[in-house]
Amino acid sequence: MNILVTGGAGFIGSAVIRHIIHHTNDSVLNVDKLTYAGNLESLADVEDSPRYTFSQTDICDASAIEELFAQFQPDVVMHLAAESHVDRSIDGPREFIETNIMGTYILLEAARKYWVMLDGEKKAKFKFHHISTDEVYGDLEGPEDLFTEQTPYAPSSPYSASKASSDHLVRAWIRTFGLPTVVTNCSNNYGPYHFPEKLIPLMILNALDKKSLPVYGNGQQIRDWLFVEDHARALYLVATKGETGETYNIGGHNEKANIDVVKTICTLLEEYVPFVSNSAESSPEIKSYADLITYVKDRPGHDVRYAIDASKIERELGWTPVESFESGIRKTVEWYLNNKTWWQHVLDGSYALERLGCK
Repeated sequence: MNILVTGGAGFIGSAVIRHIIHHTNDSVLNVDKLTYAGNLESLADVEDSPRYTFSQTDICDASAIEELFAQFQPDVVMHLAAESHVDRSIDGPREFIETNIMGTYILLEAARKYWVMLDGEKKAKFKFHHISTDEVYGDLEGPEDLFTEQTPYAPSSPYSASKASSDHLVRAWIRTFGLPTVVTNCSNNYGPYHFPEKLIPLMILNALDKKSLPVYGNGQQIRDWLFVEDHARALYLVATKGETGETYNIGGHNEKANIDVVKTICTLLEEYVPFVSNSAESSPEIKSYADLITYVKDRPGHDVRYAIDASKIERELGWTPVESFESGIRKTVEWYLNNKTWWQHVLDGSYALERLGCK
């Protein structure tokens, strides 16, 4: 198959592309604007594959997107391109509205115009897979509650509201126009190649640099953690085997409070690179990575608990996560310790030279 992946230079998108190139015979067109979070170095081990092509294109550029559809002739679209950082959405919502809502609309229209011109088996097999988040559901109340595919939407941030809007657009395009779509909503991802502004890589890199480990509020916000490679497997399965018109929740079955995640990272780092106090650089009372933990003012509208019921995708498509949180977080810490060049290029900004053609 030909699979068009939007946002393929991002964290989850690059994992999807690596999975497709390494584990299938399909061809991929990676369509990515290369914003600050897009990093082609995350695709270094597949960039020379004859089945991989990259196009630096903004999904809000309707004519360019339509041209890519005509040239590549996709069988499946996997739409991951999105602004996704909650704090950034609070500071500047406009980009989230433009990319996540208008960008999805433009992509849906390009897909519809392309799809109606198809015929036979190619038209019958075409699918538009929209990748979303569990944050569209808002906050869970009871400690035993879980998000299901029927949970009403109640987004709390500009980010989650923009993703909820894009989900509704995708469902409207199948209801009104018949475009064959499928939607997935995932829990918090983590793993290799995660941009350092996110919680887990931020904690790892700050700890290694003996900087403070800032935790929002009391750190008791609970998230269901999903290893990104497990998510990539699930997304490909839904894109190729999922039922048109359906929604599938994808979760890791790993509920953890943020503070416990941070403490686990500190424990693993003590195992791999034991903390060495340097009184010239740090306070004498800081004798371990855990001593770097600091509590900071909570973000506005911060949801307390997310948890996914992923029984539908297990029951209907046979997917379950391979990694527990304990195995996945160990692999993640090891990856950051062993791939210093990748994250140093992010921190010093040299990775961004890709989009300027200066690499």
